[in-house]
Amino acid sequence: MIAFEIMAGAALLLGWRSKTVSWLLLLLIVFFTFLTGYAYLSGKFKNCGCFGDCIPITAQMSFIKDIILLVLILLIFFNTRYIKPVFARGTTTVLLLMATLFSFAAQWYTLKYLPVADCLPFKKGNNIPQQMQMPANAIPDSTIITFVYEKAGRKVEFTAETFPDDFDDSTYKFVDRYDKVIRPGVNNEPPIKAFGLTAPDGTDVTQDVLTGNRVVLLFVEGAATPLEKWQKGFAAIVANAREKNIPVYIVSSAAARLKPAISRTSFGPVEILSGDNTMIRTAARTNPTVYVLSKGTIEGKWSYKNFNKVNL
Repeated sequence: MIAFEIMAGAALLLGWRSKTVSWLLLLLIVFFTFLTGYAYLSGKFKNCGCFGDCIPITAQMSFIKDIILLVLILLIFFNTRYIKPVFARGTTTVLLLMATLFSFAAQWYTLKYLPVADCLPFKKGNNIPQQMQMPANAIPDSTIITFVYEKAGRKVEFTAETFPDDFDDSTYKFVDRYDKVIRPGVNNEPPIKAFGLTAPDGTDVTQDVLTGNRVVLLFVEGAATPLEKWQKGFAAIVANAREKNIPVYIVSSAAARLKPAISRTSFGPVEILSGDNTMIRTAARTNPTVYVLSKGTIEGKWSYKNFNKVNL
């Protein structure tokens, strides 16, 4: 989808097959408008996620953006006769091929070697404990206690301020109570959520790891990347860490499945800590990824493709 958007945009700028491209862009923006409209109107999503963490925009702003784009693309759609090729056919073909190669190559590099621009809360230099704290300018949700009762076979809801005048225990049967959000908060979530590390015996070791003078963490989401592709590089990191008495841990949401696989390697004795899968996927944009922490501060992070560059 990302490659298609880049290629369609390049084709439009170059004036290549304007009618076909305008149809594709119209179908694309209609699809995204429905998607972002649902995200906004359902209230289930606070952040669109359309541009990643570098350009965070709300679901409402994303929906407005797509409405504006829909209008602009409709202008293009009904005026394709004015769009003419900028270059000769051969030059246009070469430029489109370059745009296509760039779109796929950039994504491949990011998935293998980590993003070039790291806008994550887990970026180098950030302190994880600080990122786990609520922002100083956070405004919490405004809530009101709502009661649910059953009367004459149907459920009714009311608050302490809207208690019915005919309320009586003989006619109203208590069902439930919950906090209803009447005004959503602003910036009321910490950048890093659900960062927890659990030892095999069930002990929470999060603070021990985050307060250590120097710690190496290997985040492994699962077995999507074969062990053979990163075993040698990680073995060298473990050997170097042992020489310097630096603790090494493996963090995975699939600890039970990972243990038998690494037991046959030189780093088999390394302790595997359990962690939330979403947290691991956020921290490790390549699978696996090595972190070097110093009292919770990220001194460096490397994709498995660059394990030979890890500096301890």
